[in-house]
Amino acid sequence: MLYYLVYHVPARAAHVLNVLRYITVRTALASISSLFLGLILGPWMIRRLRSLQIGQFIREEGPRSHQTKAGTPTMGGLLIVTVTLVPVLFWADLSNTYVLLSIFAMLAFGAIGLADDYSKVVRHRNLGLTGRSKFAFQVLVSFGAALSLLLMTTNRVYSTQLIVPFFKNFSPDLVVHSLLRSRYFWPAAFLPFLAFVVLVMVGSSNAVNLTDGLDGLAIGCVIVAAGALTILTYVTSHAGFSAYLDIQHLPQVGELTIFCGALVGAALAFLWYNAHPADVFMGDVGSLAIGGSIGVVAVAIKQEILLFSVGGVFVLEAISVILQVASFRLTGKRIFRMAPLHHHFELAGWSESKIIVRFWIVALVFALFSLTTLKLR
Repeated sequence: MLYYLVYHVPARAAHVLNVLRYITVRTALASISSLFLGLILGPWMIRRLRSLQIGQFIREEGPRSHQTKAGTPTMGGLLIVTVTLVPVLFWADLSNTYVLLSIFAMLAFGAIGLADDYSKVVRHRNLGLTGRSKFAFQVLVSFGAALSLLLMTTNRVYSTQLIVPFFKNFSPDLVVHSLLRSRYFWPAAFLPFLAFVVLVMVGSSNAVNLTDGLDGLAIGCVIVAAGALTILTYVTSHAGFSAYLDIQHLPQVGELTIFCGALVGAALAFLWYNAHPADVFMGDVGSLAIGGSIGVVAVAIKQEILLFSVGGVFVLEAISVILQVASFRLTGKRIFRMAPLHHHFELAGWSESKIIVRFWIVALVFALFSLTTLKLR
């Protein structure tokens, strides 16, 4: 909102607000705003969740130490979504299509998570929406985002080419142009792109959701990943940096830097209350919203493959579940003591605090490696 003041105030006062034209300034302001807003609203929201008796239900087959966490307020992701989007609405250019798309992704995935969390509260069990229904809603939202991006290719503000790290001259197009000339099969030309975007967004949202199992684990990794995406988004939109790093220049994604910065601030504020021992859990409303948002940002800035490294801990957690399920169904044996991966280390005797900090360190290493790949092309 304040962004528009630069263009609508009298000329004499315009020079005072010219600083708001800079994305770096508005990103910093968004981060600070979301941080302080989260710290201020946090205690009120925790009290409100407790008064509504919205407590976490712990699955019986999990580590016994988790049973003491039963009743801790959940659905704290509402705080994350709120204190992310309010600064974005305040500091970002709301006419930017990428900003609107990121807001849509956060709200839509958050709504799916909210329905899941609410279902758990009503049933008084650690069971929410069915896996099929949750997956179907995630696919539907992701498909809508993919279609929006595809429409943006018509005015050349987005590209369907895939950027592959370490390969400077290898950028395959996910749209099969040869099929576009077909009279009957031209819609099939867009299927690879649509399927890929859906895979990235659904995978990202579920990976963050699987990581959210220990106090502060997921949100700490989110801070690292969102911080890396803030840098990646800015250099992608900057003509000088993108030319120097030889990456695709997308000027309009610059406004997403503000969204990423606000997410970092919101995550820091939530970590204040989610640090071990947690006063509140984010719930699916937070993990799905964050994961979906991270996925859509990665797709928007053409760093979908690099997202596997930026969110390395999330990927490892998701892979551990996939391997565990596949191994048990095929051989009847388990690879890990328990999946996701952080539970394996719990049952191996590691303390919760040690697991959390070590996973944060691994997340930071993955993020730093991701940023180094920008020049290794």
